[in-house]
Amino acid sequence: MQAKVNRLFPLLALFGAMTAYWLPAWFSGLKFLIVPLLVIIMLSMGLTLSLADFSRALTRKKAVLTGLVLQFSIMPLSALGISLLLGLDRELTIGMVLVGSVAGGTASNVVCYLAKGDVALSISMTALSTLAGVLLTPLLINLSLGEMIAIPFTGMLMSLVKIVLLPVGVGVFIHHRFRPLVGRVAAALPLVSVLAIVMAIMIIVALNASQFDSVGPIILLAVFLHNGMGLALGYGCCRLLGFEHSVCKTISIEVGLQNSGLATALCIKFFSPMAAIPSAIFSVWHNLSGAMLAGFWANKAQRQAVPSSGN
Repeated sequence: MQAKVNRLFPLLALFGAMTAYWLPAWFSGLKFLIVPLLVIIMLSMGLTLSLADFSRALTRKKAVLTGLVLQFSIMPLSALGISLLLGLDRELTIGMVLVGSVAGGTASNVVCYLAKGDVALSISMTALSTLAGVLLTPLLINLSLGEMIAIPFTGMLMSLVKIVLLPVGVGVFIHHRFRPLVGRVAAALPLVSVLAIVMAIMIIVALNASQFDSVGPIILLAVFLHNGMGLALGYGCCRLLGFEHSVCKTISIEVGLQNSGLATALCIKFFSPMAAIPSAIFSVWHNLSGAMLAGFWANKAQRQAVPSSGN
């Protein structure tokens, strides 16, 4: 179910974004729903996590720590570098750095599964980066953009506690205490998350429909480069550190796929709808690129697994 939903997500997001672009009046008035939608996503994520997912990370310290360091260094630094290189204005630069400073996205777990990576490591990294991001995200934004704009560090930190930490914590608690009940609804959770993300994308596109024609091409290029650098450097750095191919694939996916829904909510709450454009585009693109990369790695693994015929 989850794999099928993940494959459909890019198409649903693309269709939703096009609908909102052509009919912005239908969705622009729903701005107030963005934060509640994200809370639903985070709660759904928590319901899929168990205490074992966190404790498992203790047995993979080197890989998990490497992934977290790469996650919170490559993505914010490359976002800032790309923004300066392309001459993006202040609002778009804020949006790029913000999407680069959040934790890994939940879609990474499914993409990792499809790519035949280390799924247990992927889940552990997603869980820990989500918790670490509550503090690291506002800190990284302040370090990157503090001279460009006044960063509401305390306000952003408290919002992350309310939007991320509490819903995820409640979800993990419910999973732990009511596992049979959660098992009955688990199959529907990916669909709930996808529909919530798609709705958030539609609202963001609707709020910025009149500005897409002018900023669309340059921000598309910025997002493509950002995602590509995350995937490539995540894999390359791990290879240089001597990790096996399966771990390199997993960390590459974790680094390159961001929690763009969270970035969207933070942009709307603390900055502007314009700043949320990069995260809205990232939501669509990183799932497309992740699906394509997973297909490439899965096919490669399948070819290597088939013994060559000899005489």
